[in-house]
Amino acid sequence: MALYLVGDIQGCYNELDALLCKVKFSPKEDLLWIAGDLVARGPDSLSTLEFVKSLGHSANFVLGNHDLHLLAIEAGIKKAKNSDKLTSLLNSPNFSQLVDWLALHPLLLKVPNDNAYMSHAGLSPQWSIKHAVKQAEFAHKKIAGRKREKWLSIMYGEQPNDWQLVETKEQRFRYTVNAFTRMRYCYPDGTLDFSCKDQPKNAPSALKPWFELAKLQKAKWVFGHWAALMGECSRKNVYALDTGCVWGGHLTMLRWEDKKIFTEISHEIDS
Repeated sequence: MALYLVGDIQGCYNELDALLCKVKFSPKEDLLWIAGDLVARGPDSLSTLEFVKSLGHSANFVLGNHDLHLLAIEAGIKKAKNSDKLTSLLNSPNFSQLVDWLALHPLLLKVPNDNAYMSHAGLSPQWSIKHAVKQAEFAHKKIAGRKREKWLSIMYGEQPNDWQLVETKEQRFRYTVNAFTRMRYCYPDGTLDFSCKDQPKNAPSALKPWFELAKLQKAKWVFGHWAALMGECSRKNVYALDTGCVWGGHLTMLRWEDKKIFTEISHEIDS
């Protein structure tokens, strides 16, 4: 059995299918984990969700910011943009069922039998891993629960961006969602920045990538979300899997057992 970890698919279903064929993925023997953002901006979010759902227990994933935004669209909190390319998904008779299934998934996963974790954006430098696990479970229960719409309406906003300033459950929820799904850079004190998306060499000197500040110790961390990195990371125990397939880059898959990387170049550049 092999565990395959893949970065942001964002509706690039054909590239995912090609990668799985390349590694001869078997749902009966292997596992597929996705680092969030299954949907939006790519050509076929509907097929992506339907396929991953069809894999049953052979697939798992963490929620990304685009996945959460889809939940908010279904709840009537936000409206889809043309650039999201979600029309076929939104018009699908299975849309509500797919959204309910999507909402059951967590913000954080631990790799079995290993000191390794996966989240969409990373680990807040203001948290220990133990603390992050606790906050992820708190937010997961809100998103998967009966009052999902209420909590989704609370998640938008960039304050507080400092864990030390969190006072209410609502602030705790918003900070947690932002840390796990939107974070890239932080200030030296660990407070979150949401404005810079560039490569570290082009970022303002006051900002540091979250993984240079995070309290990882010997743990390994897998994340997506940050296409500008193109898989490059300054820490050997951190694996960046978003390589911008939806932007004309490529889809990246990591076989966990031997850390071998497989890629599939974006099919959109050929169309």
